[in-house]
Amino acid sequence: MQIDIEATNIELTAPLREYIEEKMGKLNKFLKPFEGSDLRVRVEVARTSKHHRQGDVYRAEANLYLPGKILRAEHKSDDIRVAINQVKDKLQREIRKHKTD
Repeated sequence: MQIDIEATNIELTAPLREYIEEKMGKLNKFLKPFEGSDLRVRVEVARTSKHHRQGDVYRAEANLYLPGKILRAEHKSDDIRVAINQVKDKLQREIRKHKTD
C-alpha cells in the first residue's frame, strides 16, 4: 500500500512521518481481500490554526482508495498522535464494514 503524507501548518518531521507510516501500515492486514490492487492512502495532518493554544488544535484526515470505493476518516485532538490513532481506528472499522457489504 502506498502512503502519501501531507502536512499543513505543521512541520512533518522524520519521527512524525515514521509514526504515520507505522500506524497506517497496520491497516495492511485488513486489506488482504484487496491484494493485487493498487491501494493508496492519503494522510493529511494539520494544525488547525497557528495562534490556537488549547482545545482541538491538531487534525488528522485519511482517504483510503480501494477498487471502486474511497473510505475516509477524520479526527481532531490536542495531540497529533491521538488524532492519527483515531483516524487509523476509524478506517479499520470502515474497512470491516466494506468487507461485509
